[in-house]
Amino acid sequence: MIVRCRIAIVTAALAALAGCKSSGDIVVDQSIGITALRTACPAVGIPDYTGDVTLFRGDERTAEAIDVVAVITNVRSQCDDTGEKVYSTATFDVLARRTDTRGPRTVELPYFSVVLRGGNAVVSKQVGTVTVNFADGQERAQATGTAGAYIDRAAATLPPDIVERINRQRRPGDEDAAIDPLTLPEVRTALSRANFELLMGFQLSESQLAYNATR
Repeated sequence: MIVRCRIAIVTAALAALAGCKSSGDIVVDQSIGITALRTACPAVGIPDYTGDVTLFRGDERTAEAIDVVAVITNVRSQCDDTGEKVYSTATFDVLARRTDTRGPRTVELPYFSVVLRGGNAVVSKQVGTVTVNFADGQERAQATGTAGAYIDRAAATLPPDIVERINRQRRPGDEDAAIDPLTLPEVRTALSRANFELLMGFQLSESQLAYNATR
């Protein structure tokens, strides 16, 4: 499943990821106002402010000084969760545009892929490069990037007692009939620990990140 989530990144740290949902093996009875679907496969997304990059000529940060603009789009994901190790891959396109179309040109754009657990714990990080080739006179060009991650299936699976607490049928008159099991601290903690995301975006400098966040 592909999601786009709001996330703040300060320097190299990833902060809390909000609003991500995945689908799969747990279905909570909607009669008590809860729907929870999950799978061992990680959600895939692009953190805010990292899905595009702007390169400038010189030190000015004006429209006239823009050299190259690139954006990550068309993210596709696949996941194999049949083994002890869940393997998730994501492929994405990079669309780039340059302002000076004279001559052929090659632009290398670094990007990161991060596995995040529980919304704030970085499990692993890799940095790759997408190479965009412009032909002479060509304003726009396209390239493709990939990201992949192995995740321990046991770590991404809820304990049986937590699954039972979530899925247990509650009838009117039961002591906990009106209690949302997802609000219980032990359930929330277990769900958070079993939640993984595969995030990718451009590997930005602090000034590039600040530009994206404040423009």
